[in-house]
Amino acid sequence: MTETPLRQRLREALPPAMKARDRAAIAVLRATLAAIDNAEAVQTDEGTGVSLAIETSPVGVGATEVARRVLTEEDVRQIVRAEADDRERAATEYAELGRPERAEQLRAEAGALLAHLKPE
Repeated sequence: MTETPLRQRLREALPPAMKARDRAAIAVLRATLAAIDNAEAVQTDEGTGVSLAIETSPVGVGATEVARRVLTEEDVRQIVRAEADDRERAATEYAELGRPERAEQLRAEAGALLAHLKPE
């Protein structure tokens, strides 16, 4: 029996969170899925001295398409853990600044993410 990939578990958790109107879970799931999508983006050639002259531009449908990076399950796990860690650090800072309600929200978001990480 194969384990469901973490990214899929996060996607599948979004509709129930929306139905339950769990704002913390909705926000953190969307942000984390976006972070995973962004991690798949391929670095562009901007700033490498490549000419952008029209006569050297690729022509035709798909001529500028580039395959996205393929993330391993461990890559996705690291992104999720980093997102949770960022929220925990921010929660500590907000608590120190006298904003306990925001700190509590960030801790709830971190908890919602960590709940999806199975023991390694």
